[in-house]
Amino acid sequence: MSAPAPRPTILEIEPYKPGRATAPGFARPIKLSSNENALGCSPAARAAYLEAHRDIHLYPDSRATALREALARKHDLDPDRIVFGTGSDEIFAMACQAYLQPGEVMVQPEFAFAAWAIAARAVGGVVRSAPESNFTVDVDAMLAAVDRRTRIMFVASPANPTGTSLPHSELARLHAGLPANVLLVLDGAYAEFDADGPGPTAFADAPNVLVTRTFSKLYGLAALRVGWGYAPQPVAEALNRIRLPFNLSSPAQGAAVAALGDDTFVAKSRAHALGGRATLERSLTALGLEPIAPSANFVTVRFPAGTRLNAEETCARLAEQGVLVRGLAPYGMADGLRVSVGLDEEMKQFGNAIRGLLG
Repeated sequence: MSAPAPRPTILEIEPYKPGRATAPGFARPIKLSSNENALGCSPAARAAYLEAHRDIHLYPDSRATALREALARKHDLDPDRIVFGTGSDEIFAMACQAYLQPGEVMVQPEFAFAAWAIAARAVGGVVRSAPESNFTVDVDAMLAAVDRRTRIMFVASPANPTGTSLPHSELARLHAGLPANVLLVLDGAYAEFDADGPGPTAFADAPNVLVTRTFSKLYGLAALRVGWGYAPQPVAEALNRIRLPFNLSSPAQGAAVAALGDDTFVAKSRAHALGGRATLERSLTALGLEPIAPSANFVTVRFPAGTRLNAEETCARLAEQGVLVRGLAPYGMADGLRVSVGLDEEMKQFGNAIRGLLG
C-alpha cells in the first residue's frame, strides 16, 4: 500500500542533537553543554518579558518594529534590510529555501554548525565540506570547493564547535574570491566575544552577503529564540517573502529591545565569558589536554592519545556527577569536548570533577 513519501534528501538528514540538558539523579545539573550565558539575562529583559503578559491574547507585530528600530539605532543599520528569525536557525533555513535549488551546492567548512546542512538538505541541496587547517576555516580550501553549481556558502566566526575565528582580512579574501551569484552567509552568533568578529555592517555594500546574529548567547535570551540578519535589500525582500508571519512573539520582541539597551549587563557578560575561557583554557592545558585557541564563550578541547579516559568516556563520567559538557562525535571530532563558560562555582565543580577523572 502506498503512502506519502518525503523528499529523498529529507531522509538523508541527521536530526540535530542539542547539548545534553539532563543528568539522572540531578534536578539541576551543571549545564556547560550549550554555550548559554552563565549570568542569565538582563533584569530589564526579564521585566519586559513579564510585562508582556498583558497582551498575550493579541498577535505580535509581524514586522517587529520596535526591535527593528532599536537594532538600526544601535548598529547604524538600514531598518528595511533587517530580517528576523526564530533564532538564527530559521534565517539559515530561509536562505537555503530562497537561494538553493535541488541538486545545487552549499559549501561549508569541515567542522560546521549542524543546522546549516539540515537547512540545505531540506530543500534538496548538496552539502560539500571543505577541509580546515588546524581546526580553522581554510579560505583557499573553501574557494576550491566552489563550482558552477554552488549557490550558497556558510561560514561562522567565531565558529561552533571549534571556537576558532577568522580575521576580517581573511573573510574579505573569501568574499572577494566568490562568484557574484553565490550568497555568503556569515554566522555571527558568537561575534560579540571576538574583537575581530563580523559586525552586522561588515560587508554592508556587498550584494551577496547575509550576516546573522542572535540574542541567544551574549544577551541570554536562548529560550525566546530571537535571531536576526542584515542583508542587501533584494536578499532581505526575498527572505521576508517566505518568512512565516508572527515568527517573533511579543514577549520575545520586548525582552530583546530591553536586552539591547542594557549595556551594563552586556559588558559584564562579555567580561565574564572572556575571563572564564582564559582560566578554563589554562586549567585544561594543565591536565595534559589540548584546548583549541578559543574566541567565543566556550573552550573546545582535544584528548591526545594516552589520556586516562577518552573524550566520550569523560563526557559520560562527568554526567554521572551532574556536570554536562558537549561531546563532539556528531561533529566529526570524536576526540573533542566543548565546555561552556559557566558561573565561577560551576567551573570550580567542573574542574574538581575532571581532575578527579583524569588526574
